[in-house]
Amino acid sequence: MKGLSAVHPLFWVLMATCLAGGCTQKEKPAPAGMVLIPAGSFIMGSNRVDTTGQTSEFGMAKPLFLDEHPEREVYLPAFFMDRFEMTIRQYEQFVQATGSTAPMNWPGGTAPPGRGLYPVSDVNWYDAGRACRWMGKRLPTEAEWEKTARGSGGLEYPWGNEYDPQKANTGSDDRGDLAPVGSYESGKSPYGVHDLAGNVWEWTQDWYQPYPSNDYQSDRFGQKYKVMRGSSWGGVGHYALAVFYRAAHRFYSEPENGFPDAGFRCAKDVGG
Repeated sequence: MKGLSAVHPLFWVLMATCLAGGCTQKEKPAPAGMVLIPAGSFIMGSNRVDTTGQTSEFGMAKPLFLDEHPEREVYLPAFFMDRFEMTIRQYEQFVQATGSTAPMNWPGGTAPPGRGLYPVSDVNWYDAGRACRWMGKRLPTEAEWEKTARGSGGLEYPWGNEYDPQKANTGSDDRGDLAPVGSYESGKSPYGVHDLAGNVWEWTQDWYQPYPSNDYQSDRFGQKYKVMRGSSWGGVGHYALAVFYRAAHRFYSEPENGFPDAGFRCAKDVGG
């Protein structure tokens, strides 16, 4: 057996590099249809205030920014995120395999023909979670969703820091409907995830709660409402305000409710 003195010198170079933190495990390949969001810190929330009076002008149910306070750095371990919102075709497979109730907007309980690649909608939080678990996944946390949309640098929108309604289905163009997932290539996030602004609101795991160190008080906080993210195309009469499509924007709903412009996507633990 050779002594340590006989070990090739390159071994010691590599060992020193690893001890200094220069060696990492090979990244696990993402499952089909998902992307790896790497471990690391990102900017979550904001310190913005409503200086324009839009909250009262549009009769909003909550202040625009106060529930986003404070802006802070958050560390997350690596996770996988669906590249696209859950489609009608995918959800149909779940319904057929499990005997689950079809969304309310499926005529006669049957998936609408010709819309397989559109995001499924009118699914409540409970059924969204069940569908993700059936696929071996889960709903993303609010922090995971925001990191996926903002990248590590804290972008204002998934595509950058300037609002551009041409990069998302906000209801401000002539489409007048949901769009097939991935229709807005230029609007994807830094990690290559699509439709994180517009198309359908997306359920997250979390209850609507104040962020740490936020002194804003709301009777909506607690274990009553689940957080939704990303805004939607909105339907007739929808206000396509830029603030709704910001990656830090929070909204909420009772978990038992479904909406024609609300859907979801799934996440998955690395190693899960």
